[in-house]
Amino acid sequence: MPEQTDHTSAPAAPQADQRSGRHAHDDAGAATRDIADVAAVEVITTAAVHLMSAAAVKCGLAEDLPGSPAAEHLDLDEARKLITALAALVTASAPDLGNQHARSLRDGLRSLQLAFREASPFPDAPGEGPGEKFTGPVS
Repeated sequence: MPEQTDHTSAPAAPQADQRSGRHAHDDAGAATRDIADVAAVEVITTAAVHLMSAAAVKCGLAEDLPGSPAAEHLDLDEARKLITALAALVTASAPDLGNQHARSLRDGLRSLQLAFREASPFPDAPGEGPGEKFTGPVS
């Protein structure tokens, strides 16, 4: 049985690295330098892909695995939030992403909006679905 982690406790104090004597905050500095080298378009695209993946799972589009059918992960309330956040991100960042990146993100977003509508037992009216206040009605 996997060990459960208590997420309510305070974060641990920086620990000294036995080999180098460095502290965890030195690692944070290295991570910050790494992030500084990443272009904004890549950060935005990565965030969008994470939102898409999570929304797809919550729409029941995940692959069925032994002992864990995709329908088990269906959560349309969560999917709505993720799709709306994705729509806002894609719409707001599209001018800065360039046509190639923006087009593929818009296509993925539209597919998720349609999958949400199909998975919903009571589909929203046109223009009222997740993210449609940013994208307009999807059909």
